[in-house]
Amino acid sequence: MSFGARLAAAMERHGPLCVGVDPHVSLLTQWGLPDTPDGLAAFSDTVVTAAAGSAAAIKPNAAFYERHGSRGIAVLERLLADARDADLLTVMDAKRGDIGSTMAGYADAFLRPGSPLEADSLTVSPYLGFGSLKPALDLAAQTGKGIFVLALTSNPEGHEVQHARTASGEAVAAAVVRQASALNEGATPMGNVGLVVGATVGSAVSDLGIGLDGLNGPILAPGVGAQGAGPDELAQVFGNSRSRVLVNQSRGVLAEGPSLERLRAAVHEASDAAQAALEG
Repeated sequence: MSFGARLAAAMERHGPLCVGVDPHVSLLTQWGLPDTPDGLAAFSDTVVTAAAGSAAAIKPNAAFYERHGSRGIAVLERLLADARDADLLTVMDAKRGDIGSTMAGYADAFLRPGSPLEADSLTVSPYLGFGSLKPALDLAAQTGKGIFVLALTSNPEGHEVQHARTASGEAVAAAVVRQASALNEGATPMGNVGLVVGATVGSAVSDLGIGLDGLNGPILAPGVGAQGAGPDELAQVFGNSRSRVLVNQSRGVLAEGPSLERLRAAVHEASDAAQAALEG
């Protein structure tokens, strides 16, 4: 099955929640874990166990593993393998973006079946030009993997590039959405090329003339819960596309660790809340 089909099935079974796996120092400390590869491993094992069978996907943030060097990367490799064994989809949050053979190398690292860092999908940055993503898009298409392209991000600086107008007058983010949408034409139940659109971007989608309804692919939405977005914000930003929104939450869920029971309950609660917010 393609990534779009697998994600649609997972969201149907478990709801629209994606648990962000962000083992930053303060969270490890809060869990009573050391800021070491062993601490990362304990954290990662607990999150995978709590999310499996309860969330549609998890989103490990590569940076928090890379900062520990080779031993941290080894933990990330194990997390991805454990999630695969648990039938839990993974969104590798690496935001890779480069050109030519370098982009092909990133794609090979995260999207090639059998790679030590194989994930089900990868976040990528199109701001070296959408065409620079071709090696990753091609490999994802060949292997049934997913791509989440940064479109409208929730950070306050994002508008400097994403809201800018091209020579034709089209907003940069609108051009990204248009090109991603073209790659999903005809796919059922939805395509493999998704977008990252922050739930806190307010009226930017309508202001910039962005047509999310034509994407026919998943939308990864940070900003719900601890960052303030609720039903009103989701309705404003995503409109009729809410059924394809994968809601990412990290802090609001992970704060309930290290207790596996409390963390599992938090995943269930967050998934129910995300579903209710999208339907609200």
